[in-house]
Amino acid sequence: MSTPPPGEYPGQPPQAPQAPQPPKDQYGSAPAYSGGSASSGDATAGKTLGIVGLILAFLAPPIGLILSIVALMQSKNAGVKNTLAKVGLILSIVFIVLGIIITIALVAVGASAVSEVCGELGSGTHTSGSTTITCP
Repeated sequence: MSTPPPGEYPGQPPQAPQAPQPPKDQYGSAPAYSGGSASSGDATAGKTLGIVGLILAFLAPPIGLILSIVALMQSKNAGVKNTLAKVGLILSIVFIVLGIIITIALVAVGASAVSEVCGELGSGTHTSGSTTITCP
């Protein structure tokens, strides 16, 4: 008993020869669409918050300081540098310190002005139009 050639079994009709198939990647495949330059979440961790913190450093320094710190922590945990958050942090601190210095200067100038007026008017309560000044 002889063994049939591969692909043929006893009792089956002979199969017609098949046309040669072109290679599957004959023309090359198109690269998969990646949706643009979307980056992973780790690469943008804290970047948006850093931008908001930088903007708020000029408008509301205490809030800018807090947001910049949070942005730096998020970026640090993701292992990404966040220069904008660092700049926002520095500017927030500078503007807070300047605000404190300006407030102290204005209070000092105001106290000096009241002291000068009281030196001229003497002790007691003095009214000039709608302004009332009480001197010791």
